[in-house]
Amino acid sequence: MIHVEGLTKYYDGFCAVDHIDLDIKGGEIVGLLGPNGAGKTTTLRMLTGYFPPSAGDIRVKDFSIHQDALAIKRLIGYLPESAPLYKSMLVYDYLDHVARVRGLEGDARKNRLAVLADMCGLREIMHKTIDTLSKGLKQRVGLAHAMMSDPEILILDEPTSGLDPNQIVEIREIIRKIGERKTVILSTHILSEAEATCDRVIIINKGRIIADGGTQELTARGNHANRIQIGLLRADAGIVCARLKAVRGVNDVTAANGEDPGLTRFNVLCASADDIRADLYAAIKATDWILVELIRENQTLESIFRELTREN
Repeated sequence: MIHVEGLTKYYDGFCAVDHIDLDIKGGEIVGLLGPNGAGKTTTLRMLTGYFPPSAGDIRVKDFSIHQDALAIKRLIGYLPESAPLYKSMLVYDYLDHVARVRGLEGDARKNRLAVLADMCGLREIMHKTIDTLSKGLKQRVGLAHAMMSDPEILILDEPTSGLDPNQIVEIREIIRKIGERKTVILSTHILSEAEATCDRVIIINKGRIIADGGTQELTARGNHANRIQIGLLRADAGIVCARLKAVRGVNDVTAANGEDPGLTRFNVLCASADDIRADLYAAIKATDWILVELIRENQTLESIFRELTREN
């Protein structure tokens, strides 16, 4: 569906996006994650044709962004982070205006407005002016705008930014429903949202892609999946480290004082993702140390994100 090759964007000598290569299949919901300034918004704006790339190419189906920008734009619906709404208009009048701009007339326009009112949960507010709506409802209106021409691809820049938890869930459900029939690309700072909504996650930092895959695939790659935390009382840190390092499958052991008197915590870095807690317990059981913790760390998308963006 979408093929990106060597995509690059410079602003007065600053490289915001640095030679990105990317393929997105039809029907995927793809989350673009990254810290502020990573290049997410610039990438989305180039995908929509809003910004021309400094180098590289974007191909959507058989169209190139350099020769067929208008044809690509016809395939895409775009919702920027701040939806550009005419706030003095009624919701119905605004969407009717958008439909006319998109070339919809007569029954086709009325039918499309009815479909979007149901899809985006707008039926009860069509008679209200946009400036009286909550931010969550405004986002729904913006989403209906982006979906007006029934595009094959929907691009959303921070669609839940500034929303309360209930509004986030509502927008997420709409995106999932749309994703059953469309290709959806969204950027977000809310990592739990990406886990709950997206089929695939791309992490970008300093203009480059540093991770790409499903959430389970990404969490299986991180170092935290290979760590075990042990809490011991009445244990000499040096002796413990030496004993635990001798256990098969242990790469390294580090110690830190716990918050309770006499408690020492040990972080065990394992050679693989295999669970070796039974072997560690056997090594501890042969001593007079008191075991109070034996925890295998759970890897999350948040820990992967922090680990990768710190390293890069």
